[in-house]
Amino acid sequence: MARLAMALDYKNCINCKACETACKEENGILRGADKHRIWVGTGEIKGEYPLLDIVSNTFYPSQCQHCDDAPCEDVCPTHATYTDDNGVVRVDVEKCILCTYCINACPYDARYVEDVVTNTVDKCNFCSDTRLERGETTTACQNTCPTKVRIFGDLDDPNSEISEVLRTREHFSLKSHLGTNPKLFYLT
Repeated sequence: MARLAMALDYKNCINCKACETACKEENGILRGADKHRIWVGTGEIKGEYPLLDIVSNTFYPSQCQHCDDAPCEDVCPTHATYTDDNGVVRVDVEKCILCTYCINACPYDARYVEDVVTNTVDKCNFCSDTRLERGETTTACQNTCPTKVRIFGDLDDPNSEISEVLRTREHFSLKSHLGTNPKLFYLT
């Protein structure tokens, strides 16, 4: 048993979309689909003094935050959304009734209706039912990133790369004030 998480060195992101393409390929999602498990967003950051007028674009890779206290799990009437033994928030497609409560409850907009294959709500599951099940130790998005934005691993292993980087670098989580305790960390 592990407590899987991901750290994102988001400043290294060049918005090449290799992570999105790899995720789609790994999970059988149509390449042109606009709804998918991970995405890269853009944001603007104003420069700091003395360059206050400079605005730069920053790319923000994102996905399900795999919250320790997942609001999407709390509202699921059939318990289709659950946390597995590795701390990964997952969806049991056999139990999902497409009520979309989880979509509305997710503060990170990480859930969507997969209407091609399963006709259920879907989300990132850290490749639990594909790569990890085959014994691989990386996610498809991490494996393909040319600038090494993503670091995936076990928070309970003090010698793992993710544990080391979270000990040695400053980081933050999105919307931490909500108390969801996400396991997606952004490195500063």
